[in-house]
Amino acid sequence: MTHFLRDILRQPKELRRTIDFLFTEGRPPLDLAAAAIRGARHVYLTGIGSSWHAALSAGTLFSLGASPVYMQDAAELLEYAMFPADATVIMISRSGRSIEIVKLLAKLHESRATVIGITNSADGPLASEAQIPLVIPVEPDHAISVNTYSTLALAAGILASAVGGALDQKLGAVLLAAIGKTESVIGGWQAQIADTPWFARGATTYFLARGCSVGSCHEARLLWEEGREIGGDGHGNR
Repeated sequence: MTHFLRDILRQPKELRRTIDFLFTEGRPPLDLAAAAIRGARHVYLTGIGSSWHAALSAGTLFSLGASPVYMQDAAELLEYAMFPADATVIMISRSGRSIEIVKLLAKLHESRATVIGITNSADGPLASEAQIPLVIPVEPDHAISVNTYSTLALAAGILASAVGGALDQKLGAVLLAAIGKTESVIGGWQAQIADTPWFARGATTYFLARGCSVGSCHEARLLWEEGREIGGDGHGNR
């Protein structure tokens, strides 16, 4: 079994840990972030790479909750945006160290914007410089962003639900039930994939989605490319 596959298979455990965190010790900063978003006139949602894909999924939930946000990736905001002084910016970054994120943080501080940082790294610049950091605990992936992506996407979605007033124990129970059902059928999915001719070498594969699934669609395409590039054991050994 490759490291990549091991990371994929432990996602249910990491997602459950994220939900538990956001409903317990992570709840105070989550509520603080939700209040800041509700009180802001201009709210931006951004990230780069996999973290931008997480933002794409959460953006739909903000709109469904009647709290629409401006959505652009961090590189675009860095180069082509000016921020009003009362802006609140939700920044998603696994490490919090991407050069676009670091430079954008400096730009936002100059604009006196409020930064909400959703990250997996407690010692990254995003966690240390955001006024409201949400540091999601996760065991690091070996090479390709798997759990770091899915836990940040879940955290951003839960934040959107909190802003829209839909975050309660019932939602938590529904999410946990969905994760449990998914975990129980993964073995069957593996068998189906192994027995299908769809993924033959050289075949063309398309990923399609709408709404909240658009972010995961883009991330699936990225994982598809990175998994093929890295190869057999998740460390470049084919």
